[in-house]
Amino acid sequence: MKKIGVLTSGGDAPGMNAVIRAVTRSAIAKGMEVVGVLRGYNGLISGDIIPLTVRSVSDIIQRGGTMLYTARCAEFRYEEGLQKAKHTCIENGIEGIVVVGGDGSFRGAADLSARGILCVGVPGTIDNDISMTEYTIGYDTAMNTAMEMVDKLRDTAQSHDRCSIVEVMGRNAGYIALNTGIACGATYIITQEEPYTMQDVIAKIQNARASGKHHFIIVVAEGIGNSEQIAKQIEQATGVESRATILGHVQRGGSPTVRDRIVASQLGYYAVDLLSKGIGNRVVGIQNNQVVDYDIQKALKMTKEFEHELYRIANEISF
Repeated sequence: MKKIGVLTSGGDAPGMNAVIRAVTRSAIAKGMEVVGVLRGYNGLISGDIIPLTVRSVSDIIQRGGTMLYTARCAEFRYEEGLQKAKHTCIENGIEGIVVVGGDGSFRGAADLSARGILCVGVPGTIDNDISMTEYTIGYDTAMNTAMEMVDKLRDTAQSHDRCSIVEVMGRNAGYIALNTGIACGATYIITQEEPYTMQDVIAKIQNARASGKHHFIIVVAEGIGNSEQIAKQIEQATGVESRATILGHVQRGGSPTVRDRIVASQLGYYAVDLLSKGIGNRVVGIQNNQVVDYDIQKALKMTKEFEHELYRIANEISF
């Protein structure tokens, strides 16, 4: 393989730039030419492509976001869009592509692989909701950002004897909520994966209050939502002044942590290694601290077990 491309698709995640850097430099080390596709699959359809060199990816490993920009592309779901993308690849001599993104991005990679342009997916999403890997790029940074924000909110909650309801991102997965909640000593963590009632939440607050606690943190996963309503219900039932805060997209930004930079470098390198051997239609990931790869279709059908034991521990040690 003489020339490959790299693109970032879907939501941005800290560590995407580290993948771009690793892909570019490892490909060049193997004697390949590398191009960056701008704005995800949109750029592949429109031919918005730039050359990447050893120097053009210097000093990006510490930057959040993605130097290639990112977007979602409805046109890529249809045959016409796929054929345009294939034509762009053929016209530019691109034989393989590293796709950094989530499950939607991988479906596009599978479709393009089926049309002769070999693709390897690298999981980049703060939600950690890609089933074939234990860890997705951006997850650690997002959790640390959320933890810092909750710690700051606690200062105000403590000063005013308040209950702070904090909604974190994660789409339909509760991994950020669970880990942020346990790291911040939340009184209660609400996720879709664990059954709960508002009576459970209120009882936990009342028990903690009876033991002498005067301020409370409730972490709510994005998939649950309704944080304002939860705050109202808590205040009405307990008399504790309650405020809801939705952290939002601040969790997707910022300089990536050590772990995100290292995993991104590992997976980017491994993705290029597969393409250099003429292997595509794969997704790379981490299992038991080892890099693994799966057929994309198989990967998309896999399911991921929630950390129920960690949730139980969090519930037992929160008062």
